[in-house]
Amino acid sequence: MTRPTARVLALLEILQGGGTRTVADLAGRLGVDERTVRRYASHLIDLDVPVRTVRGRYGGYRLAPGFRMPPLMLTDEEALAVLLGLVAGQRAGLVTASGVATESAAAKVRRVLPEALGRKLDALLGTLDFTSPARPAASPETAVLLTLAEAARDRRPVAVSYTAWDGRRSERTVHPYGIVAHSGRWYVTGEDSASGEVRTFRLDRIAAATPGAGSFAVPDGFDPGAHVLSRLAEVPHRHEVSVRVRATAEQVRPRLPAGIAAVTAIAGEPGWVRVRLRAERLDWVPSVLAALDRPFVIETPDALRDQVRTFARGLTAGADADPGEIVEEPERR
Repeated sequence: MTRPTARVLALLEILQGGGTRTVADLAGRLGVDERTVRRYASHLIDLDVPVRTVRGRYGGYRLAPGFRMPPLMLTDEEALAVLLGLVAGQRAGLVTASGVATESAAAKVRRVLPEALGRKLDALLGTLDFTSPARPAASPETAVLLTLAEAARDRRPVAVSYTAWDGRRSERTVHPYGIVAHSGRWYVTGEDSASGEVRTFRLDRIAAATPGAGSFAVPDGFDPGAHVLSRLAEVPHRHEVSVRVRATAEQVRPRLPAGIAAVTAIAGEPGWVRVRLRAERLDWVPSVLAALDRPFVIETPDALRDQVRTFARGLTAGADADPGEIVEEPERR
């Protein structure tokens, strides 16, 4: 909260004490000049707070009888940010609460807004559309997320009950280095007591989290987000793809799907990097390689070579076709 905003709220608190307050008295209590007091009073009026101006020798400001400060006061921009944050967070799969809870929270915000502003926001939410589909969420328990976040901040161990992908359940202690949200899922990454290694755990698979005693240190330079992406890129899939690309890592990484590809420099080959990724199907990989717009050499698998040739033939056929010609799509595997 900025200092002007805090002082506007402080002015409201003073006026709620009842009676008429002179501009000089308010200026002294707020530590500002009289012109600033008048500006703060105007701001409250803009927020539909019934501030009344009392003229005369002992005039100043007072609140209309019976007014009570609502539980939440927001400007137009703040209200829009809150409601759009709820909508966008739910569509991105990042809201841990249920859809009902999200709608309930939005309704509560809506009820305490001035009528005119509420109508405008209703119009926006009623006509708003998105170009990308809503992402399905794997929501963790709110208590688990907040417990792990607090432990990561305070560098405290946490005992967790975890269910692995194959259904095996275990009790372990985690030193949470950081919390990461990625592709509709929440992760915690940190040292795992069971293996002694830095591991990544999905929060929706943690049934309970209990803070423990003691403390720990995070390794210097540790990047939780980068670690989660690198671990996700190592998850086993049907195809193991390895491609050498003539480019720098900085040129390549932004063009690759996050979480499925690892980029490393190649010793003895300056100007080249190796891209490794795992995929259940290969048919989408040629378009990713083409989007790199850099020379590349396929190392594995050999089946990818046929996929790239098929993709190239399709592009060539489209480029050479007459405007009225129907081009058959090449068969892909």
